Amino acid sequence: MLAETICSAVSAAGLGIAAITAYRKRFLAATRIAAYSLVPVGLVLTGVIDWLTDVVFKPAVWLGFGLLALAWMLFVLTRAVERRGGRTRKERKAAKAAAENGAVAPAASSRPLTSGGATAAGAPDGSKKKSGQGTGDDFSDIEAILKKHGL
Repeated sequence: MLAETICSAVSAAGLGIAAITAYRKRFLAATRIAAYSLVPVGLVLTGVIDWLTDVVFKPAVWLGFGLLALAWMLFVLTRAVERRGGRTRKERKAAKAAAENGAVAPAASSRPLTSGGATAAGAPDGSKKKSGQGTGDDFSDIEAILKKHGL
């Protein structure tokens, strides 16, 4: 009842201001003010104000909003943790199984480098490259690029 009275008073005041503005020959502004001032009465007559007052003054509704906010935060948290890990649970399981089986990644054309620096396709297992072609040569290009950029 109080909300309806306040909305009616606000609308009456707005219509009064619109009348004064129209008296000053500013008809476009007066029409706009009148339109804004009719909104509160329209909300009262449609029942939106009653619905809003029921929502605002019931603790159970606020508890519901709190639970929805908690659920939303949990979704956001799980997404952040998932992104930080970089992969989903299925992908991690598949990668672990592939590592145990020694399988080649789908995008790879050959097996990964072994600890000696030779590929499995290029040399038999357990063989090593010549001492002049160690893994230090592989990183010299990277070191040169990093030095060039001052890192």
